[in-house]
Order: sequence, then C-alpha cells, then structure tokens
Amino acid sequence: MHNNRKFLRDRCKEAPGKHFEINYPFEEFQTGRNLRMSPIYPQLKAAGAVFGQSMGYERPNYFDQQDKQGGWISRVYKMWKLLQCTGNAVSRRISPATHNMDAVCLRCVGSGQVSAADSADEQVLRKRKFQPQKAADLSEELAGQLPTKSRVVICGGGITGASVAYHLGLSGWGGETLLVEQDRVGGELPWSACGLAGRFEPSYTELKLAEYSIDLIKRLAEKGLPTGWRPVGSLNLARSWDRMTAFNRMKSQALAWGMRCEILSPEQCGQHCELLSLDGIQGGLWIPEDGVCDPQLVCQAYMTEAERLGVRIVEHCAIKKIHSEHGKVRGVETTAGDVECEYFVNCTGFWAREVGTLSKPVVKVPLKAVEHHYLHTRPIEGLSPDTPFVRDFDGRIFFRECEGHILAGGFEREAKMVYEDGVIPLSQTARQHPPDWDHFHELLDALLLRVPSFREATLDRLTNSLQVFSPDCKWILGEAPEIQNYYVAAGNKTMGVSASGGIGRVLTDLITKGSTYVDLHILDISRFLGLHNNRKFLRDRCKEAPGKHFEINYPFEEFQTGRNLRMSPIYPQLKAAGAVFGQSMGYERPNYFDQQDKQDEFGLPRFRIAQTRTFGKPPWFDHVASEYRACRERIGIADYSSFTKYDFWSKGNEVVDLLQYLCSNDVDVAVGSIIHTGMQNPNGGYENDCSLARLSERHYMMIAPTIQQTRSMCWIRKHMPDHLRAKVNVADVTSMYTAICILGPYSRILLSELTDTDLTPKSFPFFTYKELDVGLADGIRVLNITHTGELGYVLYIPNEYALHVYSRLYQAGHKFNIQHAGYYATRALRIEKFYAFWGQDLDTFTTPLECGRSWRVKFNKPIDFIGRKALLKQREEGVKRMYVQLLLNDHDHEVDMWCWGGEPIYRDGVYVGMTTTTGYGYTFEKQVCLGFVRNFDDEGRELAVTNEYVLSGHYEVEVAGVRFEAKVNLHSPNLPTKFPDREREAYHATRDKPDQADLLSFGAHLTKVTGTGTPTEDL
Repeated sequence: MHNNRKFLRDRCKEAPGKHFEINYPFEEFQTGRNLRMSPIYPQLKAAGAVFGQSMGYERPNYFDQQDKQGGWISRVYKMWKLLQCTGNAVSRRISPATHNMDAVCLRCVGSGQVSAADSADEQVLRKRKFQPQKAADLSEELAGQLPTKSRVVICGGGITGASVAYHLGLSGWGGETLLVEQDRVGGELPWSACGLAGRFEPSYTELKLAEYSIDLIKRLAEKGLPTGWRPVGSLNLARSWDRMTAFNRMKSQALAWGMRCEILSPEQCGQHCELLSLDGIQGGLWIPEDGVCDPQLVCQAYMTEAERLGVRIVEHCAIKKIHSEHGKVRGVETTAGDVECEYFVNCTGFWAREVGTLSKPVVKVPLKAVEHHYLHTRPIEGLSPDTPFVRDFDGRIFFRECEGHILAGGFEREAKMVYEDGVIPLSQTARQHPPDWDHFHELLDALLLRVPSFREATLDRLTNSLQVFSPDCKWILGEAPEIQNYYVAAGNKTMGVSASGGIGRVLTDLITKGSTYVDLHILDISRFLGLHNNRKFLRDRCKEAPGKHFEINYPFEEFQTGRNLRMSPIYPQLKAAGAVFGQSMGYERPNYFDQQDKQDEFGLPRFRIAQTRTFGKPPWFDHVASEYRACRERIGIADYSSFTKYDFWSKGNEVVDLLQYLCSNDVDVAVGSIIHTGMQNPNGGYENDCSLARLSERHYMMIAPTIQQTRSMCWIRKHMPDHLRAKVNVADVTSMYTAICILGPYSRILLSELTDTDLTPKSFPFFTYKELDVGLADGIRVLNITHTGELGYVLYIPNEYALHVYSRLYQAGHKFNIQHAGYYATRALRIEKFYAFWGQDLDTFTTPLECGRSWRVKFNKPIDFIGRKALLKQREEGVKRMYVQLLLNDHDHEVDMWCWGGEPIYRDGVYVGMTTTTGYGYTFEKQVCLGFVRNFDDEGRELAVTNEYVLSGHYEVEVAGVRFEAKVNLHSPNLPTKFPDREREAYHATRDKPDQADLLSFGAHLTKVTGTGTPTEDL
C-alpha cells in the first residue's frame, strides 16, 4: 500500500514540510489516513477514540469524550480525531465521516468461527462425565453381550435409531450392526409424542420422507406387527385468508405430487369434526391419508424386525467416547467395553448435542431442549375413535382422540428453556418437569375456544416433557463435517413418527451406497457453522424456533433472534444507508434499502429485519425496482461479503490435479482466467456450483454460494485423493475478505478513477481477474464478473481496507448517482437473465446436461473427474428433465398472488414439473419463473426430454389454485438496454451448446478454453 501511487501522491505532499517541523513525541501524518481499519473502527471512533497510525493501521491511542461529535445537528456524524502531541495535548478535529454507532457484538464482527464463549462451553461439556451410573453398574452383565467389532454402531434406541437399525438390516448389514441404548429401547416415547403420522410438511424432501414413513407403518401393520395405525385423516384449520392462501398453495403442490387433499369451507370443517366451534374459521385443508399410531408400538415393530434381520441390540449401555483416526470413525468406548467400528450413527434425541462432544474433534449438533406440554383428559363418553387429527395453526394448538380420551398440545410463541447448562438428566423421572399452567394458559384458551365441550371434560394430567429444536426448526441429518462415517439423525421435533421411516431409509442409503433417493441438502447437518452450536445462540434462537412450527410460511421469512452475529466491516455504513437485512449462515446481508424510518428516536440508524408477510405484491417492491434500475442504468453497489471463499494452493501442480478431479470444467486455464464449474457427485449431480479464479500457476480462489461454507469443505476433504492430502492446501478465507460488487453501465468508468490499471475490455476482459490498487489500498482481488450478467466487478478486499475502499467507491460514484442494491435486486437481475442458483435451482440430483450447462463439462480433459461416467451415460441416453424459464401472461402483479417457488407447471394440461426460483421481471414487466420440465407417458413413466418437446407445448403455471398461461424459454434472453455491451450480450448463462460468447477473444490467455464459465448467480 505504501507504494500505491495515490497514497504516495497524498503523503508526499505533506512529507517535505515535516523536514523542518519540531519533532514532537508520537508525531502523526495527516494524509494517507483511514486506510487500514478494523471492523470495530466505527464503534471505537464513536466512543471517542483518538487515533495513531502504524503500518497504515488506525489504532486508538487514547479516548477523549469531549468534542467527539459534530454538534447537535449532526448527531449521526462522528468526528474523527487524530492524535497530536503538541505540548498541551490538544486534539485536532478533521472532517466528519458517516458511521453507524449502534451497539455491535464486538467479539463476533467479521468472524465466521466459533466464539470464545462457545469454545469454553464445549470444554465444559467435554470435561463432564457423560456416563449414566445405571449403565456403569451393569457393565459386568453386559460385557458378554457386547461384540468387540461391529461395522456400524447406532447410539440411541428411540424410534429413529430403531428405524435406522431396521433399514440396515433390510440392506443386508444386520449381522454387522449394533444398537446401544443407555436405558431401554423406546422408553421415552409413550408420554412425549403425539403419534401423528402426517404428510403436512414444509418441503418436498420432508414430504417424501413422511410419505415413505406412513407407507412403511402400513406395511408393518399388514404383516401383523402392532403399530396402532388408524387412518383418521388430518383436518387443518385456517383463521385468516393468508392461511387459506398457504393451504391453496400446498394443495396445488400436493395434487401435483399425487397426494390427496381437499380445501374445505367452514361448514365442511364442522362435518369432519363435530366437536369444533367454527367461530373465526375461514376454511380448512383435509388430508384423508394422514393418520395416527402408537409411537412405542412402531418403535417396537422396528426393533422386532431389526432383530429378526440380525441387528444386535444392547440396552443399559451408554457411549463414553467415539474414537476417530485419520478423520474417520474407528470405534467407540462404552460403559460395557470397547467396540471397533467403521460407522457411528448418533440418534440420541435430547442428547445428540452432548454425544457430539464425546469425540475429538467435537461433532457440532446444534439442538436445544425446550418444554413441551401435552394435555390428557379422562375418557370422554361418545368420543369417536375416527376423530381426525386437528390442527388450528393460528391458535397454535392440535388435538386428537387417543384411547377414548383427548390428547392435546401446541406451540407457544416463545418456548420456555430447560437445562440452561446443557446437561440433560439421564433419568426419565428427573426430566419430567412440573406442569407450567401459566405458560400453557395461552394454548389452553385457544383449545377451549375451538372445542367448547372440553370445558366439561375431566382433566387427567398435563405433562411437561421435552422437545429439541434446531436453529432453523428443521431436522438434522447426514454425515458430520468433522468426522467421516459419523452420521447424525436428530431434531425431529414432534414429528418423530412421520420422520422415522424416511430417515432410517436415507441414512442407510448414505451409509451403504453413498447416496439416496431424495435430495437432502435442506436437512443436511453441513448447513450449519460452529456459531450455530454456541449455547447462548441456541438459547436465544430456540425460544423462537418452536413458535415458527405453526406460523404461516411466508416467502423469505426471517428469524428475529440470533441476529447481528456475522457482519461485514461496512455493515454500519449499510445500516446508515437504510439497509433492511436478511440473514444467511449467520451473516447479515442487505435484502433491500428503505430510506423511510431508518433512524431510531436518538437519530441513530436502526437495525431492521426484512419481512414480506404476504403471498402477493411484497411491501418492498418499489424499493427493489429502484435498485434494479440503478444496476441496469447507472451503478449499483452491493455487499457480497457472505459468499463462501476458499483458497487452494500447492508447491507443485498438485492443486491443478485436485481441482481437475473435483470439477467437471477444465480448470487448467491461463493465470488471470475465471471459470465457472460444478463439482459433481458420482451420479453427475451438483454438490457445489462455483467460480474459480486462477491467481497464479499454483494458486486458485473459489467463490461459492453462502450456504456452501461448511458443505464444500466437507466434500473437498472427503474426496481429496490420499496422494494429494499432504501436498494441497485448502483454506476457508470467507472471513478474511469483504466483497463489494459494483454493477451497471458506468462501473468501469468508476473503477478506472480509483486505480491506475487499464480496465478497457482488451486489457481486462470479461471473466478475468487482476490484483489492483484501489484508492490508497493495495492487494485487492478484482473479478470481472457480477453474478447477474450486468457489466461490473466484484472486489475482494482484505478486511482492514474495506471501509476505505467502500468510502472511495461511494464518494466517486456520486457523480453517476450510485445507489445501494440489496439481495432482492440482484436476485431479480439473475432470474431475468436465467441464471441458476445452487440450493434452489440446482441440487445433488440436477446434472449440467439438464440445466443448459453441458458446454461447461469438459469430458476430454486429462484427468477423469467425479461424475464423468454418469454424465457420459446421460448424454447418450438423453435427459429426463430440462431447465426452463417461464414468463407469465395475463398475470396482474398488483392483485394476483405471486409465484414464490414450488408452483406446479402444466404442459398441455398435464403436470410436468415445479418452479424453483421465481420473481418479478422489472424489464419484462412479468412474473418470471425458473423450473424443470419432465415428459411422462400415459402410465406415468419418464421419457426423454428434448428441445422440440419443450418448445412444442402450451404451458401454464398454477399459483395458489389459479393457472396462468406462460411463454417458455430455453436460453438466457437478451434484455433491451440503453447501454449495449458486446461481451455480455453475446454470453448466455443457460444454453445447450457453446454460443458466440465462447468464440469471442477475451484475451490471449483464454484462447485455450472454449466456453470457460459463467457467473454463479445469487451466491
């Protein structure tokens, strides 16, 4: 930075004058300041810091509370004070800078790592003795039952562990599977489960797992095994029209997926359950194939079948340690002896987080126990055994008939924490808390309102049991990122029965085959970071999470707790500019900017969380429209800091060999090139979708979606060939860089004013990288891509330079009317440009050949990449689905319900697929849907999908029960613009073959590769 020409220009104006000045102690320069700053610099300045500079870094020399603000009028503007030792210690005041001074968790700013508090918490958990005395007393009796070796060890004899054991037995691994339970199998179940076996789930993945579970319970019952199964159906009530819209959306999906359901009027709701009062009811959703069962009987059925298939079950045996070697499970130490094993499955329910601490490294299973009440009445005369399972979502309650009496419960708005120290008693009696009638009172009132006759019922008991929730209120499944062959199945909430069969199947598939029949990424344990396992974070978040279980699933719904945790260094400036935030992987990122009501009562910027709270035109529509236009017509500036960022390097060419093996595109491009590539699994599906910049011959930087931060590292480590492990370095540098994107037709002119480097297309073409000086800062990694298709650049800035570079960009951009742009605006840009997003459009079952990216797959490169054989086979046989863009006709965005993803697509009146990502196209002035189209014959079998098949059909998209005609596209469109750009107009992100963009000369360094890549949109 000291060799930066602009820095030298400023500093050397001042330096000669210093030659004859008095050499006071601690003398400071006035120029070249505000260059390197820590993320907490704004807070320090607001606290009265008087700064000195060392190696370009601004550091507080002391704090002075006097004269630290710019007067009453400029309360938000804090004066930057520069230390000058002039004999009388008078501070000089310089020009004000705009910084937001709201309180921030200073320990966590700019860090993606586990907090110090969490580390201490984990140390405590590791030190405590997690061995039940009962199990220890029986060690001699159990010694003979415990094998010394077993291929798989399952810990936990509840319904989930029993299902995993049963399915391992079905797969032929029964004789090599051991299940250990610290108490007795199924002992917890009778009083802590409602017994619902239902399909009402928030995602396709969870629905498919529940569907399999119910079918399995039926099959077990047909074999003569007691399960308590009764197909009474489920009746779901709505008190609001928004809830009815949600039901209509679900019905559209369910019917398309082959699930029976029906929208009911209030009167029809009363016919299905005569107990109900219909006051305030707008309607309902009837699911006739749902039912109830006895959780303990189902668990025993699983266990009976597992034992028949050879699984060994040992009760009163607890796990003390899980041993690993070279990053893989090696064995377990129990209270009855040691067992050597290859696989370990943590199905311990309440204790899953604690069991995670019994290994080194610790496996982080973010769960927190909360109180959960069940109300039991005495038997009620005349109560029909065919009474459906009833849920009044807006009242937050449910009830069912159970052996002649009523079993009822619900989910409070704010759950009550238990066992704040994280240590859950092993005794079932000790875990039975006294009922908290005050806390249950809201649910009781709602129950009596909905079923007035319950006032005459006789109370048997109110049980206060436990339920555990994850931070996002979803199940936790999959292989632990920390240790290979360590699997977790936990956090099933009250849905243990509905989840059990499907979870057992998919975990067994993962263990025995390495893949399963449904994409699991939304439930995968790798969706979390260490911060999510922080006990204080879990305490705050899991007060809120249970209440979400019955709330309307609005688009882009956000949690209110666990916020202001990960923030980029420019977060205070964004908040002061009116940012309204969303959270991804704990990162606060602006969703949009709103200049109204952006200050609190003290004149300071307020923290605002984005809320949509409608299925129609969202309240942020006009704000996003303004940001969108800035990006297309002037300059938008966006914070991309949450992107996952990895560095790969080696001393030799090993890093190239590794990436060639992991990636389906050819990564051996010239230095300075950027390619876009997938990381495919053996079936050809996307495990990751990323951009790679070649920084030097043996050094690459990877940019991937925010949600890939844990997942990608897990995949890379697991699939790194043994001969490369000691030679290739992979580092997660996500928290080292602030990413700022400038996009729009004037972005090149703007950046040219802040750097001496030639940015003309010939010198710095599309899809290339350079390291630049920007402002007075050096070492800025600049990528000539925007992930939206607009002209622009993404600057990866070392965090200490972030405030400086942001300020220079924003100040220089005033002449171009620069405007902040949030996630919603960049999302709208990429949807119109037909750019796919991993996690919504792309997943582990989607291949490049299905989504218009076959031209990015280099089958002939010298190293055989993962998934090559599957993709070659698919290329020969043809694809069974195809990625399309649909533009809705005759849709009024002001009054009609919007598409939010998950809408059924119909071709010539026949269901052919679902939308994935959707949004409003501000240039098209239409609803734009991305999704996949299939081809079914008359018997429902899938046939090959061709371009001709797609383009020859008449399409409709069903939105909450209403169908809208749609125009279909197979390729990224060219949007009309006042500012044509030859490079970008020739480039299409989604297509079935290389086009003219691949033939353009992006510089001599790109001539060796055809079709080198595309942006990873919406990371």
